[in-house]
Amino acid sequence: MADKTNKSKQSMHEETRQVELVIGKILRVGVITSAIVILIGIAMYFMNGGGGYDNGFPKRFASIFSGIAAGKSYAVIMLGVFLLILTPVLRVVVSIYAFYKENDKLYVIITTIVLIILVFAMMLGYRS
Repeated sequence: MADKTNKSKQSMHEETRQVELVIGKILRVGVITSAIVILIGIAMYFMNGGGGYDNGFPKRFASIFSGIAAGKSYAVIMLGVFLLILTPVLRVVVSIYAFYKENDKLYVIITTIVLIILVFAMMLGYRS
């Protein structure tokens, strides 16, 4: 009976370790990807001699994606910033899954509330 409990604990520990490794990879890949996209945008800025916009920079998703299609450097830089913002949000989503697998209901609830707050704040920022 004790052997079965030890194997269960080892399995749970190994799964927790795997989730922590995934979270670390998500953070690393997200930051590196966003940095590369921003650097590409900066290089485009110097090659094109400007950002591609007369006034400011794109603020809406549609204008960012249409600007990328048009080869506007500010749009590429904004995509990199957007990817950087999404990186910790994705980490929160993976953490909810990890806490769920550990049967830690309190942390699932707390982390879900954090995710709701993040999404709500992003929506408010998008509207303004």
